[in-house]
Amino acid sequence: MAHLVENMFSVLETPWHGLGRILQSAPTMEDAIVAAGLDWGVRLQPLHMVYDGEDMPVPGYATVRDSDKSVLGVVGPTYRPVQNKDAFKWFQPWLESGRVALETAGSLKNGRHVWVLARVLNGGSEAEVRPNDPVKQYILLSNGHDGSLALRNGFCGIRVVCANTMAAAHDDKASKLLKIRHTAGAAEAMLKVREVMDLAQGEFAANIEQYRAMARKGVTKDSLREYVRRVFQPKIVEAVAKTQNVDEKDVEAADTSCDRLLGKIIPLFEGGRGNGKGTVWDAYNAVTEYLSYERGRNQEGRLDSLWFGDSARINKQAMTEATKLMMVA
Repeated sequence: MAHLVENMFSVLETPWHGLGRILQSAPTMEDAIVAAGLDWGVRLQPLHMVYDGEDMPVPGYATVRDSDKSVLGVVGPTYRPVQNKDAFKWFQPWLESGRVALETAGSLKNGRHVWVLARVLNGGSEAEVRPNDPVKQYILLSNGHDGSLALRNGFCGIRVVCANTMAAAHDDKASKLLKIRHTAGAAEAMLKVREVMDLAQGEFAANIEQYRAMARKGVTKDSLREYVRRVFQPKIVEAVAKTQNVDEKDVEAADTSCDRLLGKIIPLFEGGRGNGKGTVWDAYNAVTEYLSYERGRNQEGRLDSLWFGDSARINKQAMTEATKLMMVA
């Protein structure tokens, strides 16, 4: 299978099983874009088709990387690419203020997806959920050059003991995320992100308190099984709960899938990285550890799925269901 990670760097260590180049200190913005292999631009090229021997224009464009002329995607007529250098520029005021340090950046899928992850350095940007189980605050910026992703950036937490990204990385309202679409006004919209980010400072402390409450709430194995079902088979669970007409074979398939998943998640619940206390926090982190280290064919695919794909949805669902699990007597 071809490598999904095209280029990346990480400071001091690589949190995703040795992927990428290791830097000994946090880079400047200019050095980071080179170290991440993102010092290239994207052009829009008109599309054409040949119909009955006649050359005809197509109402759309190909996004083409200027360094090697590779086609990254096909987009509509209103699409405007956000260049890597412009995305990195968004971090410059933060770097100058000393509030963040760039920690990792790179590209996946031959440049179709790119990201920058910066650690927040202010006081209160790291806290322990329980002894020796810290969560650090980060800013994650991700972008797509193939038309499948809008530029997205927001606060997220990462559990240090296993480098698991918390569910608030993308689309979580509590993280005050601002999604910017690829339009001519994207540069102006990016300036407004800083205001939204400032509001999110207090959210990190609130999230830590929620995690601590989860770490105090015990979970039975029966509750854990139902939790896994609700995380990975939400549509089936909801249909059964509403007594809708559900095919018995679909329910049986969901049960089989749940049992197979439990065979992998229970050991992580009982003895995964930083786990073993039998709590809601352990249940949630058993799922995130499974998504981070076991789901999928390789670690590169897991990273792509966690930040851009289906695992990001499951991660969010896992947090939603963990919150509900707190209400169970």
